[in-house]
Amino acid sequence: MNRKVPHIVQYQGSKRKLAPKILQYLPNKFERLVEPFSGMAAISVATALEKRANSYLINDLNAPLVNMLQEAIENPERLFQDYSKVWNEQFEYGENHVQHFYEVREYFNNGEETPANMLYLLARCVKGAVRYGKNGKFNQSPDKRRHGTNPETLKRNIYVISSLLNGKTCFSTYDYHDVFEMARPGDLVYMDPPYQGVTNVRDNRYYAGIKFDEFVKSLEILNKKKVNYLISYDGECGGKEYGEDLPESLRCKKILLNAGLSSQSLLLGKKATTFESLYISESLVPFSYAALKRGSICEALA
Repeated sequence: MNRKVPHIVQYQGSKRKLAPKILQYLPNKFERLVEPFSGMAAISVATALEKRANSYLINDLNAPLVNMLQEAIENPERLFQDYSKVWNEQFEYGENHVQHFYEVREYFNNGEETPANMLYLLARCVKGAVRYGKNGKFNQSPDKRRHGTNPETLKRNIYVISSLLNGKTCFSTYDYHDVFEMARPGDLVYMDPPYQGVTNVRDNRYYAGIKFDEFVKSLEILNKKKVNYLISYDGECGGKEYGEDLPESLRCKKILLNAGLSSQSLLLGKKATTFESLYISESLVPFSYAALKRGSICEALA
């Protein structure tokens, strides 16, 4: 993949930059791509850019996020107009423009979970990092240094994404167990679940965590159904491993992908490389070896 993967706005945890590496381990053509933990659906966008799948299922428990993605794909002009209105309002506040963010956040948390409000909060919040309190309310702060993505820039991005996915994509907000039940042979399920540091508890970066043992049992169901899958799940940084490996009984192949220098280590005056784990289901393993023979950017096979 030589083309950049388009994106609507920055989103912490997005696999957009890793997408070219991840796609090396996908078949060249398959029926449907399923994302149970879609976030901003970077892998769906990247896959559509290469025309590998015939259809897509974008799912996430974060309903306002999914609704925003659906609006971007199915009604890009309307989202552009609605977002432009919200974005331009902040300039009426002058130097106190951050107050506008807090007001939109209040509207959002009190039920006005419109696609435009969701998009504006993502565009203006710190590092594009979604945060929710224990009460389920969006509680991230604004980035005071900027006003968020310019509507004209956003328009170009959402129109490209819409052209790739409109008419080919279904949207849902189910629990991942339900999505696994819907998966069928011919699908490829790509998962980027909450990482293990937050799987057993409610974490403010996610609507909900997942339990490791339950997740493993659900993967066994996909194996029995002969559904192909890939999982981005934990990794290592500076020689320190994070998270427990998935059990060998799943017969997955673990690959470490170089995700670049850790931003956290740079803040501490150090240089530590982050490697993200990518687990590949058994029937996809031949593709992983083919990728290696092509001179893959894969750093290691575990």
